[in-house]
Amino acid sequence: MIAPADGKPMLEGIKVVDLTSMVFGPYCTQILADFGAEVIKVENPGGDNQRHTSKYAVNRGMSATHIALNRGKKSIVLDLKQEEDPEVLRSLLADADVMVHNIRGASIEKLGFGYDAVREIAPEIIYAHCVGYGSGGRYAGLQAFDDTIQAATGTVTLLSEVDGDPTPRFLPSLVADKVSGLHGAYAIMAAVIHRLRTGRGQHIEIPMFELFTSFMMKEHMGGLTFDPPKGPPGFVRQLDPLQKPFAAKDGHVAIAPSRLEGFRDLVVLLGDEEFTRDERFADRRGLFFNQAALQERAMELSPNFTVAELEKICRDNSIPAMKVSHFTEVIDDPHLADTGFIQRTTHPSEGGVVEMREPSTFSDWKHELTGHAPLLDEHGAELREQVKKKG
Repeated sequence: MIAPADGKPMLEGIKVVDLTSMVFGPYCTQILADFGAEVIKVENPGGDNQRHTSKYAVNRGMSATHIALNRGKKSIVLDLKQEEDPEVLRSLLADADVMVHNIRGASIEKLGFGYDAVREIAPEIIYAHCVGYGSGGRYAGLQAFDDTIQAATGTVTLLSEVDGDPTPRFLPSLVADKVSGLHGAYAIMAAVIHRLRTGRGQHIEIPMFELFTSFMMKEHMGGLTFDPPKGPPGFVRQLDPLQKPFAAKDGHVAIAPSRLEGFRDLVVLLGDEEFTRDERFADRRGLFFNQAALQERAMELSPNFTVAELEKICRDNSIPAMKVSHFTEVIDDPHLADTGFIQRTTHPSEGGVVEMREPSTFSDWKHELTGHAPLLDEHGAELREQVKKKG
């Protein structure tokens, strides 16, 4: 749990019973835990599948992904198909504020923990169901994973639009899962605020397909924004094959002029003022419709400079620029060290680990990472003892 230097964590006192697994749900509840909620991770006897996705674990079931997604949670193993364990879960839910799960609707009903049944146990509970597809549509109840949501939302076709290769390709990140987790966290926090105002809990459905369609299509609606459509979808700038980093002698630099005159200025700065005197670039209309020619010329000139030289030229002239870092290098970025975002801590069973704190900063309290990702059933005995004492 985050321990603030001043005041209490913002979600302190909020108890979350978490029956999620994989990435979507655990990332959602990780955010709640980082803000101070007590998150009880209920796992089946084999544990969350994400416990077993890394060969680097010191202890079995303690994968890198598990450590990244489950910081500060308590783990208890419950087999809800057995006689006694459902009663333990009911006791945990009795004083819970939130229940989060990603079990398909028919299955959770069969286990006896659908919304109506849980509301009998805890009338004011916020019951969040992480699903693949909204219950009002024909895909309702289908299983969903990051790959299937990238496919359904057309995300797999975006790279084809840029480079002309017709082969659909996944973005090499669990982006649909993680965006869904973010949506889930803020939906739950909104429901917490609503309950504080009204005293009422509620059922929340968090559908990956709908929310990731919203996320991906914000800039790509284009002409489909209007009814009837005024043109095709697609955000031209993002689908332009020229929209890529600039090559340098020793790497690449992302250069993104914010002004219409930006690429004209850049070509001059890189040494070819003569090119910019062409009548095509004489006014703002010409600059807009002929920007590609200026960008191409700048890309021809950039390999004459080092990464450091390009960054200096751009920054000295108020042109946004940043070197391209390989994803294996990002953790060592000095800015992230300056801000304390990357924190090196000691896990009680796994030893030294590198963690990323909650990114936002607040004037009223400071984040300190004090919790760790739990071993399977690490808190089982403690939680069962609490249940016994409650009677």
